[in-house]
Amino acid sequence: MLGRALTLAGGIAGAAGLSQFPEFSQQYVQRLGGAVDELSRFVAEFDADAAALGLGRAAALEDLAEGSAMGAKRAETMGRVIVRHERLSADLRVLRDAGPFTRAYRMRSFADPEIAGAAWEAFEPALPLTPAGGIFAGTGFAAGMAVSGAFLALLRAPFRRRRARAA
Repeated sequence: MLGRALTLAGGIAGAAGLSQFPEFSQQYVQRLGGAVDELSRFVAEFDADAAALGLGRAAALEDLAEGSAMGAKRAETMGRVIVRHERLSADLRVLRDAGPFTRAYRMRSFADPEIAGAAWEAFEPALPLTPAGGIFAGTGFAAGMAVSGAFLALLRAPFRRRRARAA
């Protein structure tokens, strides 16, 4: 009886947890879009400065790096900004028009720890009233029940062997 109650509790916990994915993914994508917009502005300004001097992006980074220690450090930082902009832009293209099920399939696109941390910090769980939320809740319920049931079965296994030997 206790095992069934614990398995049910595991199912409910799984349902409650997984049902929040659609809303969290939406908030992540919104923050991702904001980050891409801001990085796009920095990269565009850098490219405009380089173009005003008749340089391309790579040549401008190289020119900046050769100038001074501060220039070299700034070139290194700007290089990281450009790489991050490209990576986040690619993630945003993948996630922007994707529905919640496709977003779940493309979990690797939720890879930026800063954005995920900020989204998680601001996230407030809510009752999932959408069909997608219901499906995620049902999947979470089944997964939670399976995991808690398997865990309880592993805990019971040594005791069952002893009873079988005693009989």
